[in-house]
Amino acid sequence: MAPTASRKRVLLLVLDGVGVGALPDADQYGDAGSDTLGRISHAVEGFRLPTMEKWGLGRIDDLGGVAPIPDPVGHFGKMAERSAGKDTVIGHWEMMGVITPTPFPTYPKGFPPEVIGPFEAAIGRKALGNTVASGTEIIKELGAEHLATGAPIVYTSADSVFQVAAHEAVIPPEKLWEICRTARDLLKPPHQVARVIARPFLGEPGRFVRTDRRRDFSVAPPAETLLDRLCAASIPVIGIGKIEDIFSGRGISESVHTHDNNDGIDQTLHFIDRTDTGLIFTNLVDFDMLYGHRNDVEI
Repeated sequence: MAPTASRKRVLLLVLDGVGVGALPDADQYGDAGSDTLGRISHAVEGFRLPTMEKWGLGRIDDLGGVAPIPDPVGHFGKMAERSAGKDTVIGHWEMMGVITPTPFPTYPKGFPPEVIGPFEAAIGRKALGNTVASGTEIIKELGAEHLATGAPIVYTSADSVFQVAAHEAVIPPEKLWEICRTARDLLKPPHQVARVIARPFLGEPGRFVRTDRRRDFSVAPPAETLLDRLCAASIPVIGIGKIEDIFSGRGISESVHTHDNNDGIDQTLHFIDRTDTGLIFTNLVDFDMLYGHRNDVEI
């Protein structure tokens, strides 16, 4: 809908992890040749995105089932980050005007003793894992031991993250969030990771599932963002999904955490109906969290 005198609003919808080709520095992060949407479109029979085709998506990438129509109804383009690194935080900050010249630290061999030792001392528990892992795989591997010992599972990924997984019956989500806040306070330079992530799960060995009570504890943006400016001008900013977490709560007028992508869409439609002025900023994380880290189009 075009803005009018009574409706001046912007909807910014992030399909987290849905990329359209590798950046020139992708090889620095083990992602050379990545093209999530392109590869899926050619691998999945019957792939169609009719609405985005009308907007011009087929004009920016070679997509199976999405034609490069000559007269799209929307504007289209393909952008590249100026910031160093590939973390969620860095990308979202840059969209809001903050460039990150130095990447956050990553830990391909797990966290060193000067990180994991103070963390264990602060929470009064030993930690399991301390390795690079897929979140679903590590709870499959260490979930039973976690149930037996009560020790939280600590792991990281190719991103700058300190992740803590725990069964909700062993460490309730509120306690897990407290543990993650402790980690956030401890992780100072040179070990200032971009995000500490709470990863609660449920189930029994062989049938563990992650729940929607995940929380991200991010570093605060180092400079003023567009969100800060909008709020200072009394223009509403609605954060849907993990937006509030990514910006450490700054520059957000109202926030809603979501259960999944469907809930994210429902919440977005809700705020479209009730918001005449401002920014509605939505992150649909399931594309990344459930599917994006495995490079496997069959999942």
